[in-house]
Amino acid sequence: MKYAFGVDIGGTTVKMGLLEEEGDIVESWEIPTRTENHGINILPDIASSIKNKMEERGMSKADTAGVGIGAPGAVDDNGVVFQAVNLGWTKFNLKETMEDMVDLNVKAGNDANVAALGEAWKGGGRGHSNMLMVTLGTGVGGGVIINGKIVNGVTGSGGEIGHIHIEDEEPNACGCGNHGCFEQYASATGVVLLAKREMANFEKDSVLLHEEITSKNIFDAAKKNDELAVKIAQKYGYYLGKGLATCATILNPEIIVIGGGVSKAGTTLIDLLRPSFEKYVFKGCLDTEFGLAKLGNDAGICGAAKMVLD
Repeated sequence: MKYAFGVDIGGTTVKMGLLEEEGDIVESWEIPTRTENHGINILPDIASSIKNKMEERGMSKADTAGVGIGAPGAVDDNGVVFQAVNLGWTKFNLKETMEDMVDLNVKAGNDANVAALGEAWKGGGRGHSNMLMVTLGTGVGGGVIINGKIVNGVTGSGGEIGHIHIEDEEPNACGCGNHGCFEQYASATGVVLLAKREMANFEKDSVLLHEEITSKNIFDAAKKNDELAVKIAQKYGYYLGKGLATCATILNPEIIVIGGGVSKAGTTLIDLLRPSFEKYVFKGCLDTEFGLAKLGNDAGICGAAKMVLD
């Protein structure tokens, strides 16, 4: 049996896993992400951890298909990182650098794309070869899987769906510098922005006027038919459905899998987005399925391992 190491590099911790070729996680662990000095210690720390684990388990190179790595930043098909701001990295070949350190086959990709591959393999998109993974967190991330493979694009920017333009009249700038980006409305930050705008013109009482405004509190209140919360949730669903309609029209995936913190609203989220999705999507894509992510924090290590097992 072959084994693979999956590595998911985050800004605070590096999640690591040893997986069997069928996708079962034998063991998972974390090490700190040392971002000081432009992240010079990150890869040596990962290499050391892998070597220690192989020694601890009596593993040889022949037992190991290799190491897959997901990193936060644009990563192309050759494993070149163009920039990873949170890690202090500028352009370099992550694949080749890591191969020199561990003397194993290495493949690298953008963390969101790698997590999408994990969900397609063992999670919410299991059984589907063509999938869009959408992560609704602080921003909106995306990962595109076509015929079972990650679509990275020329410079590793494939799947950056958070920066699709969906609103002309947005006065605030997105983090990318543009105005009216998808993630300005569909992220956890976006739903709070929509809430504050609705609250400014709402003259009745609402539980939201007496508690912290978070996506969880908004959707919880909406489920209890709080009038203000329902208005906010419907507005959020409108933007989410509109943005995903654009994605589906371009990609025509079998399924769109939704993950991230906002996805904890569950099937309510899918019910909210459907009306505008069906309004704006190309009619040949109306049968696109929707699902919820299932792997949580394991998606990255699963997808990373899958890259070298293929």
